[in-house]
Amino acid sequence: MKTYLRILAYARPFKRHFPIYIIYALLAIIFGLLNFTLLKPLFDVIFEQVDPATLDQYLEKPEFSLTIEYFTHLFNHYFIKVAEEFGKFGTLVYVCIIIVISVFLANLFTYLSGVILAKVRANVIKGMRMHIFDQVSRMHMGYFSHERKGDLMSKMTNDVQEVENSIVQSLRVVFREPVTIIIYFGALFFMSVKLTLFTILIIPISGAIIGGITKRLKKKAVESQESLGRIVNILDETIGGMRVVKAFGARGYVYSKFDRETDRYSQVNISMSRRNELASPISQFLGVSVVAGILLYGGSLVLSNKSNLTASEFLAYIIIFTQVLNPAKEISRAMSNIQRGLASADRIFKVIDTQPEVKEVESPTRISGFKDSVRFNKVDFGYDQHLVLKQIDFTLNKGKTIALVGPSGGGKSTIADLLPRFYDPTGGKVELDGLDIRDYKVGDLRKLIGIVTQESILFNDSVFNNIAFGLSDVSEEQVVEAAKIANAHEFIVQLEKGYQTNIGERGSKLSGGQRQRLSIARAVLKNPPILVLDEATSALDSESERLVQEALTHLMSNRTTLVIAHRLSTIQHADEILVIQNGKIAERGTHKALIQQEGLYKKLSSMQSV
Repeated sequence: MKTYLRILAYARPFKRHFPIYIIYALLAIIFGLLNFTLLKPLFDVIFEQVDPATLDQYLEKPEFSLTIEYFTHLFNHYFIKVAEEFGKFGTLVYVCIIIVISVFLANLFTYLSGVILAKVRANVIKGMRMHIFDQVSRMHMGYFSHERKGDLMSKMTNDVQEVENSIVQSLRVVFREPVTIIIYFGALFFMSVKLTLFTILIIPISGAIIGGITKRLKKKAVESQESLGRIVNILDETIGGMRVVKAFGARGYVYSKFDRETDRYSQVNISMSRRNELASPISQFLGVSVVAGILLYGGSLVLSNKSNLTASEFLAYIIIFTQVLNPAKEISRAMSNIQRGLASADRIFKVIDTQPEVKEVESPTRISGFKDSVRFNKVDFGYDQHLVLKQIDFTLNKGKTIALVGPSGGGKSTIADLLPRFYDPTGGKVELDGLDIRDYKVGDLRKLIGIVTQESILFNDSVFNNIAFGLSDVSEEQVVEAAKIANAHEFIVQLEKGYQTNIGERGSKLSGGQRQRLSIARAVLKNPPILVLDEATSALDSESERLVQEALTHLMSNRTTLVIAHRLSTIQHADEILVIQNGKIAERGTHKALIQQEGLYKKLSSMQSV
């Protein structure tokens, strides 16, 4: 119930729609009931039971009042007048016209209430989807190392869709169907208390049986959604790594892996379907059995004159009661569907309730520029109590360049990730202009930092939008100038649509060097005072490296730069080089000084010069 109420909370901003929805829904129910109560006078006409002599009380037109008696009296008043003036056929026409009008109004108000609910439903789902997207986008980088990307995608798409198809769709059932049953039973009690009490004693039996079936659906629904998440993950990995799959002849392996998971998903859903599909026929059978019981019991009362119902009233009673079965079946079907939706909602709320490890302080300090230095002050960092960085201590002054070198896995990229607060240190602190960066507003801090990584992160969009990514009010002249500085303008103008050319998913239509130069152009356009370059040339061929290195030289001019270098030849002019090994600063100094130390740096340099 708690999960269901959390979902309904997304409808709170649209509560202004609910009063008009309730009015429309009630009118639809009332006019729907009127259709069937009018069957009684219709049967009276057919079975020649109209006796105007016994209805003299209805000859006088009643005074207006908002009561059932007023409308009943008014209908019978005109009913008698039509019967006297036009006979049986005219009376039949009169009743049929009223029924048609009533049916039209019932369907009109059903439509209007449905439109209002559709608007609320669409906005509820949008709110939920935006909430989970917002939450995921706020997570620290470590979160994405522990979570499967495919499973996250499944939660934001398939799980939200399941909530829409089951729980949000059930909003109509949750309100309208119980109210329909209550109003219809009110009419049935009005017609015959004795017979209606008999039906109420029988109906809970069917409810208990159906409830037992739907209770077991939620566990299977959880298994189904988790399996679907794994399927999406396999698809994402296979399509993204298709080059490797084909190169290593691994199509059979990934096919077998996909087949096992889809088979598991199929088996879970077949098991769910067996229970789900069982609810409808059982409710149908029990419903018909109840009607048969009422026919037997009520019919015996009418035939033995032990009931206050006439034959026509009893027929109308049976027809109205059958209409109670439809909302009852809708409720049972909705309850089974809701179990699937609740399982999906639990998975969604698990993400929403996860607290980001990188949090902003309550009253952060605003910052608009970089003045003095960046200081790593005895910084430690670890995952699950395993230290990756130990006592990292250095100062990067404004306008200077510090390079980080060393064996893979030593912690170089982790140091770079701490500066823009992708992670927070577990010990010590990173300071910017003398203040712990955790005290600054995160958005302000990251505006000061431009990042170019080894892997060019581009988006399935135009060249222009990739360069101007995250910036507003950027002119074409500014984008072109940034591209020229990054040595990218020449190849961009040769593309089919120039700066408006779509570069494909992750820039797949471009070469590695072209993608990297677009990343550099993006950093140039941002014009940050601090740069982080994470092995920006390590994956390029010689010609691309030359062009990219030229672009980087332009970018680094008069900026404060932290460089992670794979090729030591690119950082020989750095103001200071830190050799990172096993999470510690093993050596430090200029290129010339480190070469003279005969240590790890010289060894790495000698290996690359061979």
